[in-house]
Amino acid sequence: MNIKMICRITALAVLISAAFMFAPLFIAVADGQTRNIWAYAITIIGMGVFSAVMLIVSRSSKNTFYAQEGFAATSISWIVMSLFGALPFCLSGEIPSYIDALFEIVSGFTTTGASILSDVEALSRCNLYWRSFSHWLGGMGMLVFILAVLPQAKKTAGYGMHLMRAESPGPSVGKLTPQLRQTAMILYGLYVLLTVICFGFLVIGGMPVFDSLCISFGTAGTGGFAVLNSSMAGYSVYLQGVVTVFMFLFGVNFSLYYLLLLGQIGNVFRNEELRLYAGIAGGSILLITLNIAKMYGSGAEAFRHAAFQVSSIMTTTGFASTDFEQWPAFSKAILFLLMFIGACAGSTGGGLKVSRVLLLLKSIGRTIGDALHPRRVHTVHMDGRVVEEKVSNTVNAYFAVYFMIVLLSFVLISVDGYSIGTNISAVTACFNNIGPGFEMVGATGNYGHFSIFSKLILTADMLLGRLEIFPILVLFSPDTWSRKR
Repeated sequence: MNIKMICRITALAVLISAAFMFAPLFIAVADGQTRNIWAYAITIIGMGVFSAVMLIVSRSSKNTFYAQEGFAATSISWIVMSLFGALPFCLSGEIPSYIDALFEIVSGFTTTGASILSDVEALSRCNLYWRSFSHWLGGMGMLVFILAVLPQAKKTAGYGMHLMRAESPGPSVGKLTPQLRQTAMILYGLYVLLTVICFGFLVIGGMPVFDSLCISFGTAGTGGFAVLNSSMAGYSVYLQGVVTVFMFLFGVNFSLYYLLLLGQIGNVFRNEELRLYAGIAGGSILLITLNIAKMYGSGAEAFRHAAFQVSSIMTTTGFASTDFEQWPAFSKAILFLLMFIGACAGSTGGGLKVSRVLLLLKSIGRTIGDALHPRRVHTVHMDGRVVEEKVSNTVNAYFAVYFMIVLLSFVLISVDGYSIGTNISAVTACFNNIGPGFEMVGATGNYGHFSIFSKLILTADMLLGRLEIFPILVLFSPDTWSRKR
C-alpha cells in the first residue's frame, strides 16, 4: 500500500477545496459578517496547514499505484474534505452542532440535498453559497478536477484511471481520448459549459444573480440545495421549466455530449441507456400527469409539476416545485421507484443508474434463455457490443450489497421510532443522493429531527451512495492495507 501517495492526493484535494472557500470568504467580507469571516479564515488556514504537512510527509512518494490505492485515496479524500468543509457552518454558529454541519456538507458534496435546516433563508449568503457550491464541486468529482487542472496529471497514467474509476459513477468508466488528463479536461469543460448556459437562462428569466448561481450549482451537480424555503415553488413557470430541462440534461452520460461535439449524432441516439432513460422519464411524466390532473387548474399545470418532479427525482436532484407529498399514492409510488433507478452512468446523478438496471434486465433475459435452451450460448449485449462476464458479475454484486446496506440502514435508524414510510424513504433518499423522501422527510420536511446516531448512519449512506459503495468498503478490508501483492 502506497500510503505516501494517498497522503499526497488527499492533501491536493483538501488544498483545492480550501482555495474554493475564498469565494464565500469574500462574500462574508462584502456583507460585513465578522464571525463568518473568521469562520472561513480559520478553516482555510487549518486546511492549508493540513495540506502542507501531508505534502511534506509524501514528498518522496513512489508512483506505484494500484486499484486499492485508488479506492482508498478517493474515500479518504472525500471524508477529510467533508470533515473540514463542515467547519464554517459550525464556527459561524449558524449550524451549532458539528454533527448537523457534517450532515449538511456531506449532503452537499455527495449532491444529495438532504438538509437538517428548517429555515434555509436564515443562513447568511456566504454559507448559502458554500452549501450550494459543494454540489457543483462534488457533482463531477474533486479528483477528476485535480486530473484535469494540475500539470503533473500528465504523469498520472499509472494511477489516474484508478482514481477516476473510484470517483466517477457507473458500472464502468473509460477514457474519451488516449490521454487521461485530456479526458478529465473534456468532462469538466462540458460541465462548466452546461453550468454557464443554465446560469444564463436563469438570469434572463429574471432570477437574481446570487440565486441563479446557487440554483445553477445545485442543478449541475444534481444536488437540490435551494436558497428559499419553498425550494423552486416560489419562482416563475419559466424558471421552473429551465431547471426541469437542465436537470434532465445533467442526468445524461457526459460522454454522449462529447460524441455530439464530434458529430456522431447517430451513435448518441442509438445509445440504449439514453433511450431507456428518456423512455422511463417520459412514461413516468405521462402517468403522473394523468393521475394528478384533477388536483390542478389545468392539464398543462399538472404536466409542468409532473415533469419537474420526475426530472428532479430521477436525476436525484431533489428540487421541488410543489408539495408532492399531497399527490395520490400511485404518483408517489412512481417517484419512489425512480429514486432507485436514478440517472445515467457518467452523469452527475445518483441512484442505481439506468445502465445497471438495463444490464440487470438483460441478465434476467439471459438466465431465462439458459433455462429454456441450456445448450445454447447466450451473451449479454449493450450498444451492439458483448458485455464482459466480469462487468455483469460486478453489477450483480453491486445490487446485492446495495440492498443489504439499504435494509441494514433502515433497521438501524428505526430505533428513533418514526414511521416505516419516513425511515425507508429517508434511507433511500440519502443512499441514492436524492434529498427529499416522503412523510417527515418530504418536500416540506427535513432531517433535523433524527438522532445523532441516525444522522451519522444517513451521512455514511450518502458517502456510500456517491462513491458507489466499494471505495468506502475497501477501507475496512485487511487486504487493502496489506503490503503483499
